[in-house]
Amino acid sequence: MMTIQPVRLIGSIVRLEPLSEAHVPDLAIAGQDESIWQFLPYGNINTEVKMSEHVKMLLAREARGADLPFVAVLLESNKPIGCSRYLEIREDHRALEIGGTWYGRAYQRSGVNTECKYLLLKHAFETLGCIRVQFKTDARNQRSQKSLERIGAVKEGTLRKQMITADGQVRDSIYYSIIESEWPSVKANLEEKLERSYE
Repeated sequence: MMTIQPVRLIGSIVRLEPLSEAHVPDLAIAGQDESIWQFLPYGNINTEVKMSEHVKMLLAREARGADLPFVAVLLESNKPIGCSRYLEIREDHRALEIGGTWYGRAYQRSGVNTECKYLLLKHAFETLGCIRVQFKTDARNQRSQKSLERIGAVKEGTLRKQMITADGQVRDSIYYSIIESEWPSVKANLEEKLERSYE
């Protein structure tokens, strides 16, 4: 059985560290563009008050063992620029989901998402011993689907009317996964992409 604990994961351009309330002011600044929240189920979290409520909710979920939330900190500036987390953690089945991911507008398509996914996947498969990591995305979010396919995740199917979002939208969710036998090729693919982005 795997054991999930808070950890720092350090890359070349970003580090992932345990989320705390101290990160709220910088995350509120990073999350001001409403387009960031378009396909996430929480509604717009683009003020410090909303961000504080959101972070408290995530920390409460962590305390219950439901999630392990991370903040993405840009190494160059030491500023938080977004979040991601492990959720749907099933320790007995050595499986989890990576989700709740968002980055400030300026850091989208910058290599940050690729490096964060790499760090989270590497830790999941090589340290935690996962045999399955899944992702889910709004069926309307073509960019997220292309991003997951680009890193080598396998599309498994659509759960119709899987959730109702904060704005009342009834959402279909598309599920993707990577299993442990696929990780070596996914890892090599991600490392090649990261190498190119660092040049």
